[in-house]
Amino acid sequence: MDNQQKPGSNNNRGLLIKVAVTALVAGLLGGGIAYGGATYISNRDTSSVPAGSNKSGTASTSNMKVNVSSQASTAFSNVKNSVVSVINLKKENQSSNSLNGILGGNQSNGNSSNGSLQASSEGSGVVYKKAGNSAYIVTNNHVVAGSNALEVILSNSKKIDAKLVGKDAVTDLAVLKVNSADVSKVATFGNSDNIKVGETALAIGSPLGSQYATSLTEGIISAKKRTVATTDEATNQQTGNATVIQTDAAINPGNSGGPLINLAGQVVGINSMKLASDNSGTSVEGMGFAIPSNEVVSVINQLIKNGKIVRPALGIKYVDLSEISKSQQKSILKLPASVENGVVVMETPGATTPAGRSGIKKYDVITALDGKKISTNSTLRDLLYKYKVNDTVTVTYYHNGSQKTAKVKLTETTSQLNR
Repeated sequence: MDNQQKPGSNNNRGLLIKVAVTALVAGLLGGGIAYGGATYISNRDTSSVPAGSNKSGTASTSNMKVNVSSQASTAFSNVKNSVVSVINLKKENQSSNSLNGILGGNQSNGNSSNGSLQASSEGSGVVYKKAGNSAYIVTNNHVVAGSNALEVILSNSKKIDAKLVGKDAVTDLAVLKVNSADVSKVATFGNSDNIKVGETALAIGSPLGSQYATSLTEGIISAKKRTVATTDEATNQQTGNATVIQTDAAINPGNSGGPLINLAGQVVGINSMKLASDNSGTSVEGMGFAIPSNEVVSVINQLIKNGKIVRPALGIKYVDLSEISKSQQKSILKLPASVENGVVVMETPGATTPAGRSGIKKYDVITALDGKKISTNSTLRDLLYKYKVNDTVTVTYYHNGSQKTAKVKLTETTSQLNR
C-alpha cells in the first residue's frame, strides 16, 4: 500500500540529511546568541596566552577495560554470522512493456537471452538450516522477485551463488539454497506467540546495501499482532491483510528479509516492511513490521516440501464491488440498494472450476462465505485461505438481483489471479 515501504528505496535520504544538518547549525547559532553577545565581549578575561613549548598538551588513552557486555550484545553475537545479504541479479537490458497485457500486441519486451547480469537490488536473509553440503536461507519474496539469478554475501564477506527453492507472494517469504561449505552459523526460531509488548527487539540486516551488512538496531515489540493491508506491487491493488509484529527498531531499505530477534538470540520475525507515512502523507517513524516466526516456519516447511504454498480457490477472477459505479451496480448487476459490499465475478467461470460447477456466473456478486460477510476482495481472500483444498463452503451471492446460495468444493489455486 502507498503508506508502507518494503525496504528497497532510499529516496528520502537527502532530505533527512538536510534536516539534520539544519537543526545542528540552528542549535549552534541559538547557543551563541543566548550566551550574551556584547556582554560576553565586555567581560572577557584579557590574560595573555602562555608562550613556550606545547609538549605538555599531549594526551594518552586509559588502560582500564570496561565490560560492556549486555544481553543485546550477546544475542547479536549469537546470530550475526547467520545473517546474509541477498543480491537480486537481472539481465542488463531486461525491460518490460506494460502495455502488452492491455493492448494485446506483439511488441518485444526487450528481454534478451544474452544480456549480462547486473545487481538490481539487495536485501537481507538469515541461514536457518544446514544439512550436509546444503544450507537454507529465508528472505522476503519481494527481495528475490523478478530475478534472473541470485547471489548471497555471507558474514565472512564471501559471495556465493544461491538457488531459489520456493517463494510465496501472499506471505512475502522465499527460501534459498546455498553450498554450506562456508556457512559457519545457523539461527534458531523462537515462538512468536510468546513475545511480549515492551520487550526488547533487535533487527539485523544490510540497510542501504551490503556495505552496511550486519547492522544492528534496537527497539521494543510495539504490538504482537498488528493487521496491515498488503498490496500487489504491479497493480498497487490491495490483495489482503497480513498479521505482523510491530516494532520501533529501525528497519531501513535493505533490511528486508533479515531477522528480528529477542534477547535470547532467537529469530521471532522476518523483517518485511515499514510504515513511512499515513494516509494524509504525514511522515511516520518507528513503525516497522515483521512476519511472525511461527508463520515463517509453517511457510518454510511447505516451500521446502512443494516449492509453493497450496491454497484453496473458487476458480474466479473478481474485483471489489466498490470499483463498480452505482449506476452499473443497478443497471448491469441489478443489485438491491441494500447490498453495499462484496466482490464481482468478472469472467465466466470455467465449467471445471468450483464456482462454475456450482452455477456461479459472470457479474454475480459474492457477499459471504459460510455466513461470514465479505466487505472487500481482500476479505474474501483472507476468509478463503482459512479453508483447505477439497473443503466445501457455502457461498452467498446475488444473481440478477436475487440472493442465492451454492455449495462449492474448493480446489487448488492455479495463479495469483484465480481464487
